[in-house]
Amino acid sequence: MSQYKSLRLFKDKLSFLIDKKAAAIFLGLLITAFAVFVISTGLGDMDISPISVIAVFFGGGSDMERLVVQSFRLPRIIVALMVGISLAVAGGLLQGMIRNPLASPDILGITGGASVAVVGFLAIFSDDNNALTVSIEWMPVAAFTGAASVAFLVYFLSWKNGVSPVRLVLIGIGISAMMQALTTLMMIMGPIYRASQANIWITGTVYGSTWGNVAVLVPWTVMMLLIAFILARNVNVQELGEDIATGVGGHVQRQRFALLLVSTALIASSVAFAGGIGFVGLMAPHMARRLVGSAFGALLPVSALIGGILVMLADLIGRTMFSPLEVPAGVFTAGIGAPYFIYLLYKTRNS
Repeated sequence: MSQYKSLRLFKDKLSFLIDKKAAAIFLGLLITAFAVFVISTGLGDMDISPISVIAVFFGGGSDMERLVVQSFRLPRIIVALMVGISLAVAGGLLQGMIRNPLASPDILGITGGASVAVVGFLAIFSDDNNALTVSIEWMPVAAFTGAASVAFLVYFLSWKNGVSPVRLVLIGIGISAMMQALTTLMMIMGPIYRASQANIWITGTVYGSTWGNVAVLVPWTVMMLLIAFILARNVNVQELGEDIATGVGGHVQRQRFALLLVSTALIASSVAFAGGIGFVGLMAPHMARRLVGSAFGALLPVSALIGGILVMLADLIGRTMFSPLEVPAGVFTAGIGAPYFIYLLYKTRNS
């Protein structure tokens, strides 16, 4: 217990433990995330030094620097950060709830369900002038509906005296393929000018993000993250197995339902504004688990920062390495994540 420090607040009515090693790792990742955020904001067709970027944050810098940072780069980088955080936390919750290291939003088809709903939303509510006939604020609702439908379908089909890890993954892969087919059908049925946009969006990109997107995404993400961190202690108990969780007084099914809702809400908001950026929800929790262990009080915050860093780096590489072309961020996360998934599948082949 020497690496833990107990904090007591409100006259000893509330107490919790802080792992000093986990706190140090979290602080290091927080500094890294801020550095990536600043560097990413400064790099592009017009390079801006990190000092100038920070000056712009506080109202300084030249008029051109403020225009580039505030109008063009900052919204997409904030969206990339929020999306990475959301996918990582959702993946961590799913892996803990299902007790399956292969669980992730895209592999289980949940991302695909959100994609179908959003592409359908764009196809149905677009007019002849390529403008939406309803508010963009309804897009996360559409994504949540699609993601939730698929999440419950996969969970229901996988249940047979419990959820088998192999059965869950196989059913998830099958449902994911079906969602991809439905997404393609929606693209064909919708306006032709939406098809090319949807194709790039499905790959996963934060290109074209606006302050309007940020205004919708950030409050939603913050609210869901707060709920996720409150529910994190339930995940620790559920990882011990259903019998033990029930024996210590946990309402297992109710907790699973709440965790599934929160995960789905985080996935839906990510897909609504950044498309199908894949494998972040698989990789980030595994990286965090290697750094701080499996206690979700430390795992979720560290996963969140790793996810945010991954998506910001993927977006940075995509828009700078092949300039003037822009490669969607999802191409790079999939390029790393697909081999990683095969490696995990090989490790758990006897499960």
